[in-house]
Amino acid sequence: MGIRHRIAPLAAVLALAGGLAATAAAPALAAQPASGKTTGTAAADGTYLYFNKNQSNPGNSRLYLMKSVPNAKDTVLAKYRAGSGDGGPNGKDECASSQGWLPNGTYQVLAHDAHYNGGDLGVNGKVIHVEDKVCENGRTTRAELFVHSEMWPEGSQASPRPGQDNPYRWEGSDDYRSLGCIKLKPADIDNLFTKAGRYGWPDELKVVS
Repeated sequence: MGIRHRIAPLAAVLALAGGLAATAAAPALAAQPASGKTTGTAAADGTYLYFNKNQSNPGNSRLYLMKSVPNAKDTVLAKYRAGSGDGGPNGKDECASSQGWLPNGTYQVLAHDAHYNGGDLGVNGKVIHVEDKVCENGRTTRAELFVHSEMWPEGSQASPRPGQDNPYRWEGSDDYRSLGCIKLKPADIDNLFTKAGRYGWPDELKVVS
């Protein structure tokens, strides 16, 4: 969600953007799992997500859908602009819960859902849910982590709110900001779901910077 205007209580904002500390209260979106389960390790010729964080502009990072190729260079199936972190002073601190971008490392993809319903205060629509990750300080766990966009559960856009940021409507580059999750614009997450359905759903997310 964008952070130009605060239109909801803090708990609602945390639920919308992800990246909570494990000690924080579980938001509404944690009440139900995403429907498409993904288990096990990636096959040698399977697919995975690769997120390359942009040190100069975290909101202009890149997310790739990759195909593993045994004994050869992996193939890029799709490439998207993506963001992670709130863009503020702690936006590149992976241990800053609800502010910083995702920690580097490999994450298991837990599930995906084309019509996720996190409730009125949660993440909705197309989501890919990844496992929690302990950051570099060894103490802080980043939790409730998703690849998502801004939309209603059925995929539609909310009505505009003049002078306000609407967390269920994509309004521009500020919407690449998050509290930890990876965010894509709606057209790109639609394309990612189409490509993953065609080439196979990724089992892992690899995050680098």
